[in-house]
Amino acid sequence: MKLLHPFLLAAALAPALFALPSTAHAWGAQGHRLVGRVAETRLNDTARAEVARLLAGEADPTLSGVAPWADQLRATDRDLGRRSAGWHYVNIAEDDCHYVAAKHCPDGNCVVEALQAQTAILGDRSRSDAERAQALKFVVHLVGDLHQPMHAGYGHDKGGNDFQLQFGNRGTNLHSLWDSGLLNTRRLDDDGYLQVLQALPRPRVASRVNLRNDAPAWAEASCRIAVAPGVYPASRKLGAEYTEHYRPVAERELRLAGERLAHLLNGVIGRR
Repeated sequence: MKLLHPFLLAAALAPALFALPSTAHAWGAQGHRLVGRVAETRLNDTARAEVARLLAGEADPTLSGVAPWADQLRATDRDLGRRSAGWHYVNIAEDDCHYVAAKHCPDGNCVVEALQAQTAILGDRSRSDAERAQALKFVVHLVGDLHQPMHAGYGHDKGGNDFQLQFGNRGTNLHSLWDSGLLNTRRLDDDGYLQVLQALPRPRVASRVNLRNDAPAWAEASCRIAVAPGVYPASRKLGAEYTEHYRPVAERELRLAGERLAHLLNGVIGRR
């Protein structure tokens, strides 16, 4: 099976990814790093110090450095990668974008409940630093996942993975396009893209995050983007018009995810 888009994941991971039902990895590595970069600019001093302490053993001990980690588990830790595969998404588009835990996540195996569970571990100071560091890496990633519209979209096409199209004269699918294809049209490195995101109007976000209410609301808002008219194009051959219309939407989601991640971490680990 050919990898449909080179910037979704390394070619070696593609067969495992496409064999899994309804799974996908939200945002490409750059998108996830950018969520972390935005959040890093908004952390309070206490949260920043705790992040540095928990991630001290990482190759890149920053939120942006660990942000893609949960998507790399299939190559580095098959057991954890398999157990956490369902944590990246929740399919609610068939139900008018209304999340019901008992129906959409009865065993806690979806992004909404996984984020709450991992946040609880992160905030539990009776846990070991290793457990809390792993939870932090999941939290950074899962907040990003919740803001990629296809990760709260339709189950019948695996969040757009089965919706094939042509973009820039290359074969891809709708999920991959939203993961990375739209962002890659800017051809910017992380520093350059961070400037783009920071130039956007600062979104209004709640000063305190209550995940019991907020995580489902974030999923429902993402879902409403996924099902909006035009996101699933009438023509399977796309070009600049689609990019011009929907890349700003994806960029606003990245900025929003970063802001919300910072508020979440400030509340959980940013208090003395």
